[in-house]
Amino acid sequence: MITLPFYRKYLDDERGNSGKFDWIGGGLLATTVTLILLGMTNGSWWFGIGGLFALLLFIARIRSAAEPFVQPSLFRNRSYTLGLTIAFLVNGIGFSLYFLSPLLLAHVHQLQPAWIGIAMVPGAVASAVFGRKGGKLADLKGNSYLFFVACGLLVTCFVLLSTFTGGSPLIISTFLIFGNVGQSFMLIAMSNSISRTLQKKQVGVGMGLFSMLNFIAGSMAAGLYGKAVDLGSDVNWNPASTYPNSFIYSNIFFILAVMYVGILLFYYFQFGRSKTTSIQVES
Repeated sequence: MITLPFYRKYLDDERGNSGKFDWIGGGLLATTVTLILLGMTNGSWWFGIGGLFALLLFIARIRSAAEPFVQPSLFRNRSYTLGLTIAFLVNGIGFSLYFLSPLLLAHVHQLQPAWIGIAMVPGAVASAVFGRKGGKLADLKGNSYLFFVACGLLVTCFVLLSTFTGGSPLIISTFLIFGNVGQSFMLIAMSNSISRTLQKKQVGVGMGLFSMLNFIAGSMAAGLYGKAVDLGSDVNWNPASTYPNSFIYSNIFFILAVMYVGILLFYYFQFGRSKTTSIQVES
């Protein structure tokens, strides 16, 4: 309520076009996400198949409806679609910092909730402090440069977490600083890059879809991470890790580090080698 006068002052009075809300399309998308999440958490193929079927119905709906929940024309923009895919993956991976870290500190290090909160504070503070620096870095060096810096920080964080999962909670807290700052930089880089792939009239809807997919990615990632932790592991995939009671966490962080290397290479070959420093709008 306090901020409303500022919105009134700095936003123009342009009116949007009124239209009907696509309740069927929105319902099909919600059904898709719900069934896929249930399939992940319950280990049921039937839920997963139902989710895929609902997804096909959703695609058919937005292609046939006069005013669809999501405009199909957005996905004809190759740069936007690729950027959205990368953003979905990096947000799902980044969610591990907020979901798995407290579980690791509780299950392996036996910390009480209050101490877990304290261990998470340095990363959160560093993210807030350096977030503005990331924005300035994007302006000076470009979004691709910030993306590579973010990837470097996140890969470093995941490799260290995978190697020292059973180490002191203090070093776990230190490693999380790299991850939190890297994730902050990543969100800035992806938001800027994706917004520049869109025409002016598509920015509102396109960035709204970007935000919605961020939440969906986090929800799906939480289901996958929770299921993996429940299953556990007696096998260690990181030869540098020597803590048997935390193999499952070590393995997950190791996989996430490898995935980030793959995303980094994909981004480089798609966008990073161009002379420009941001994803360009397709003609």
